[in-house]
Amino acid sequence: MQSVFKNVYNRFKLHFYRHIFASLGKEQADMSVMEALAAEVIYALGNPTVGEFAATVGLSAPNASYRVQSLVRKGYVEKIPSDIDRREYHLRVTDKFKKVYTINEEYIEVVAQRMRDRFSKEDIEKFKEMLTVVSEELMPEARIK
Repeated sequence: MQSVFKNVYNRFKLHFYRHIFASLGKEQADMSVMEALAAEVIYALGNPTVGEFAATVGLSAPNASYRVQSLVRKGYVEKIPSDIDRREYHLRVTDKFKKVYTINEEYIEVVAQRMRDRFSKEDIEKFKEMLTVVSEELMPEARIK
């Protein structure tokens, strides 16, 4: 089971990274691979603070701030002042990043449709149930708020 799970996970990553590298050679030439990864983490976290981003990826606050500022300057991330504490900012990816990231979401939809075409509704529901348990119960160290 582990090798099959790893294979599926790697295929999704490779599809996304292949697109990132291709994009970096074209219109997104100003975004490094590390910046693409940082923006992907920010997107996955859903509007984290700089501190939450730093803690998630294991960076010091100054290092995280430097990476965030670079993404802000290039237009991939924006800083939104907190409603509660105006000294704190939440990070949000911009449409410019979402345009790059869309390929990942489109591919997930392609694979999901292929699954609906190939498997019964009962199998799909069981798979969905299993993935929900994996996501919500079996991966506590990778929680997304």
